[in-house]
Amino acid sequence: MIPRKITEGIQWIGAVDWDRRLFDSLIPLPDGTSYNAYLIQGNDKTVLVDSVDPSMTHILMSQLEKVPRIDYVISHHAEQDHSGAIGKVVEKYPEAKVVCTKKAKVMLIDLLLLPEDRFKTVEDSETVDIGGRILKFIHTPWVHWPETMVTWLEEDKILFSCDFFGSHIATTDLYVTDEGRVYEAAKRYFSEIMMPFRTIIADNLKKLEPYDIKMIAPSHGPIYDKPSFIIDAYKDWVLSEPRNLVVIPYVSMHSSTRKMIDYLVPALAERGIEVQQFDLAVSDIGKLAMSLVDAATIIVGTPTVIGGPHPLAVYGTYLANLLRPKVKFLSVIGSYGWGTKAVETLAGMIGNLKVDVINPVIIKGVPKEEDFKSLDKLADAVAAKHREAGILP
Repeated sequence: MIPRKITEGIQWIGAVDWDRRLFDSLIPLPDGTSYNAYLIQGNDKTVLVDSVDPSMTHILMSQLEKVPRIDYVISHHAEQDHSGAIGKVVEKYPEAKVVCTKKAKVMLIDLLLLPEDRFKTVEDSETVDIGGRILKFIHTPWVHWPETMVTWLEEDKILFSCDFFGSHIATTDLYVTDEGRVYEAAKRYFSEIMMPFRTIIADNLKKLEPYDIKMIAPSHGPIYDKPSFIIDAYKDWVLSEPRNLVVIPYVSMHSSTRKMIDYLVPALAERGIEVQQFDLAVSDIGKLAMSLVDAATIIVGTPTVIGGPHPLAVYGTYLANLLRPKVKFLSVIGSYGWGTKAVETLAGMIGNLKVDVINPVIIKGVPKEEDFKSLDKLADAVAAKHREAGILP
């Protein structure tokens, strides 16, 4: 990749990772990703905004070959996909100072072994004049680590937001062109790494309201030249009430639990409730996470394995608890052979979820007529809860 001009004196530099399919050894990347860095030229100082993943360091350094001096390297977030090449940058530019929050400084020393004298820490709302351009650093903790900040460039009305508003997409588009594609990728991104901190993110969104933002330049995905597109999406994901949606993550070994799912899903639909089901043996966890952004109810489906829930059901429940969606209700369905403590085990795993638990339906063997009646009662109970919550007419 070569540097690309955003406006006079500001360039996109970085790397597009077309082939990466897994992040943090956990998160699927069906569309690859990018590691965006930006070069800002003031009259007096030159600034590099973030860097790239260590695997792409050579690409960044090739883009900097003709840059004679860098005075500041802004590190918004210490995670290595943004900070991983900073060591090579400060080695090339001995005059450069790493600009970050105090918490980020400690993390960067731990993660990159950078010497302490290479840092310039900044307070919330502190500014740096680089000659004709003033950079303002706005602390945005827990987006999505505790040390994070963003940078506001007043003269150009650009917000350099790092992970805030990002999307995992590998593309040649410098700006958002396909809004549908970017919306889905940004929602996936939000659900997987931002959703656990949504109440704090709400505060950070308010913090940005006074700024007349004309462009948002994130560190993953294309630049937003219509920033209201992503800001409004975040407000919806963070602040809106859950929808009339039931999400069913499940696993079935010998079809008994699957038969319960096959009965319950149309029963819920008949009562006017949208359902999304996910077979945990084969599903993309990113799709599951995205559905949890909007869900009012989760119903976990599990067979019993050696007296407890199936390990994949444990995984799905742990994931939901970790992500802390704004879900209001939860239940469990499933089957067993000779005995089960599946419900008790799963109930002990949802401490982060502020939910009402609807009576589970746990059956012995394959479902029978009375079991289907119990599933109808569960569907009625879910509909009643949604109606009481004002999300089902």
